[in-house]
Amino acid sequence: RYRGLTLVLTFLCYTSYHLSRKPISIVKSQLHPNCSALGPNPHNDSNSSTWCSWAPFDGDNYKELFGALDNAFLVAYAIGMFISGIFGERLPLRYYLSGGMVLSGLFTALFGLGYFWDIHVLWYFIIMQVFNGLVQTTGWPSVVACVGNWFGKGKRGLIMGIWNSHTSVGNILGSLIAGVWVSSAWGLSFIVPGIIIAVMGIICFFFLVEYPEDVGCSPPMHHDAGGVTSKEKDPEAVTSNEGPLGISGQSNVDHSNSPKEPTEEPEAISFLGALRIPGVVEFSLCLLFAKLVSYTFLYWLPLYIVNVGEFLGRVRRERAWQGEHLLTSLLSLAAHFGAKEAGDLSTLFDVGGILGGIFAGLISDYTGGRATTCCVMLIVAAPMLFLYNHVGQNGISTSIAMLIVCGALVNGPYALITTAVSADLGTHESLKGNAKALATVTAIIDGTGSVGAALGPLLAGLISPTGWNNVFYMLIAADVLACLLLARVVVKEIRGWCGFMARKRGYVCT
Repeated sequence: RYRGLTLVLTFLCYTSYHLSRKPISIVKSQLHPNCSALGPNPHNDSNSSTWCSWAPFDGDNYKELFGALDNAFLVAYAIGMFISGIFGERLPLRYYLSGGMVLSGLFTALFGLGYFWDIHVLWYFIIMQVFNGLVQTTGWPSVVACVGNWFGKGKRGLIMGIWNSHTSVGNILGSLIAGVWVSSAWGLSFIVPGIIIAVMGIICFFFLVEYPEDVGCSPPMHHDAGGVTSKEKDPEAVTSNEGPLGISGQSNVDHSNSPKEPTEEPEAISFLGALRIPGVVEFSLCLLFAKLVSYTFLYWLPLYIVNVGEFLGRVRRERAWQGEHLLTSLLSLAAHFGAKEAGDLSTLFDVGGILGGIFAGLISDYTGGRATTCCVMLIVAAPMLFLYNHVGQNGISTSIAMLIVCGALVNGPYALITTAVSADLGTHESLKGNAKALATVTAIIDGTGSVGAALGPLLAGLISPTGWNNVFYMLIAADVLACLLLARVVVKEIRGWCGFMARKRGYVCT
């Protein structure tokens, strides 16, 4: 029951984190809409093409300003993440997580209040994004550490793959909630998600259980088996011994207490100590490029759908006027999306992300190859991104299918690295049972990935004026680099499989 409660609570907590991040991507197209589509200008003293835009985003440099807005949040998030893991290991996770959620709700709501307070200065929105980025770093190290404390390695990939759907569920809910008010009062698109995450923080404070030992349950095997009894048998032992927490009886609890004494004595692992864990550097750098792609979609996909839809609509209408075919004029209507429609359609990318995360976790559990699973999905993602850019807007059905496929391939490796891989490395056998590494390792991996998350939307803002094709070339290059950075770990996994099969069949692996 406590395991289930931990999964549900942490799922809802991080759903609310992403729910509060998503509105900015939905509101962008409302801060600088196509005013000519709204009819004549009621304000004779304002610019005829931008009279309905929200200053300071009413200029020709609005894309760069949007990029700066995203970057303010993501740079603060990336910097804060490296520090957050250190605090997460030394403070009660329940207090740390709850406080961060309440503060995040406050700053999210303050951003939306800029609409009702009629604020038109860039620095206000930048400051709100910076503070929100800093406090949101409390979330990921805390929830991964809590789940890692309750679940061993045996089926961690599948469990955390399903659990990690909170990212996509939060994005979907954030898009739908923001879309309700985006065209009428966009401030509420931020205020309502802010209230939701603050309320979830209060619920988390009263009900979250950090450690199995806090309620008299025995911990999973990775806390006491690694480096104490048999290092080599640890992964298999976790699978066979982590069962229901109460089944093994009180003797098992007593047995786990004796080796646990020394694991509570050591200080929390240092930053450099965490970097020395095999695989941390490789997966961190891989996540940098994988998250660059994912967050570029998160922040720019709705605007891309609107802009490309308007462009295709103009082209098809011109061809229709030239008498090419009546069908093209009908297709032009389907190609045009408003702010709400584009936000709703962009949620399909996150639907694909849910499927991709579960698929990646299941396959990596079955094969034991986390790096190989990530690498294969990244390789396939590159040509699919190219296809989406060139044929993804040719029809509504094509758009839906391509968004789901791209979402699965882009977010699958990202989800696997930030969950199961982080938990595996945070309980690595080289730590010899030291339990105080999960939050630090998770923060290092996700913090490095957040550097890519900051770079992606910034580069998209700078490159998009030259054409969306160039943005997609940048994303494809990032996918390829992410794959290459895992090459050493993939080779190691393949050699491990080769050695296992050779021993099984009595051969020598060369």
